[in-house]
Amino acid sequence: MSASTRPTRLFASALTAVALLAGAACSSGDPEPDAATAAGYNLTADQNRITTDEVPEIAAKVPQAIRDRGTLIVTGSAGTAPPLRFYADDDTTLIGSETDFAYLIGDVLGLDIELTAADWAQNFVRIDSGEADTFISNVTVTEERKEKYDFATYRLDSLAVEVKKDSGITFDGPKDIAGLKIGVGSGTNQEELLVQWNEENIAAGLDPAEILYYQNATDYYLALGSGRIDAYVGPNPSSAFHAIQSGETEVVGTFSGAGADLQGEIAVLTKKDNGLIVAINEALNHLIENGTYAQVLERWGISSEAIDSSVINPPGLPKKPA
Repeated sequence: MSASTRPTRLFASALTAVALLAGAACSSGDPEPDAATAAGYNLTADQNRITTDEVPEIAAKVPQAIRDRGTLIVTGSAGTAPPLRFYADDDTTLIGSETDFAYLIGDVLGLDIELTAADWAQNFVRIDSGEADTFISNVTVTEERKEKYDFATYRLDSLAVEVKKDSGITFDGPKDIAGLKIGVGSGTNQEELLVQWNEENIAAGLDPAEILYYQNATDYYLALGSGRIDAYVGPNPSSAFHAIQSGETEVVGTFSGAGADLQGEIAVLTKKDNGLIVAINEALNHLIENGTYAQVLERWGISSEAIDSSVINPPGLPKKPA
């Protein structure tokens, strides 16, 4: 499957499921709602986004080069992870909670937002090279990443184990991955956790899990549906959204993206010490205070991942033992 067809097919599948859910919710005498706005989700390119006013005293803290340019360049995933970051029905416009937060930050800072998309690892490269100013795409704070990047938190990090409906698979902890074929995104913190759990299980005499790697949501949906994998571990918002939309999978367990001893947090990532993170942190706290932050979470069904305040560089997922 070519990269250009993936967003369209994912979106078409999502729309079909939304339409079915909406139809079931209507009486026979009611008009059927537009599939693109059913079930509370606006999946069209015309997002009617939540907006807020510029705050000059926060905007003044943006580095001068970015202020002069007038644009904040935001990179993120390639657009197949609803409700976080995915393509609208025009197969071109990036929408979702992560893009909504990017635009709100731009509002506070008085900057236009330029959204770009790349595979996961390439987003870090874009930050390193200065091609992008921020990486806003479900990025977990880790101690290793903090050596190269600054973070301003804006959401809790919850991961989910998604399986085919009626598979009989349950998840209460790391031992439950033993013997399974599990899909995960390469280079993610969930991959790191799975590898760690697998090593611990093997040391305890349990069957090893087979970990398989996917870069696009459509790829693991197909693998899960066909039985090539038993489970997929990814961001809880995306798994919960997909389970509802498809009607073919279910979430059987959730856990912190930072492991058992720490609640993981999702954050805006910038290049370390480039002077941008303070302005972004203050912008996020302003959004929390004025209520627009909560509106975005509610709009995309992820209010359970709200935080009370944005923090710069909190404790992150620990580094692997040397």
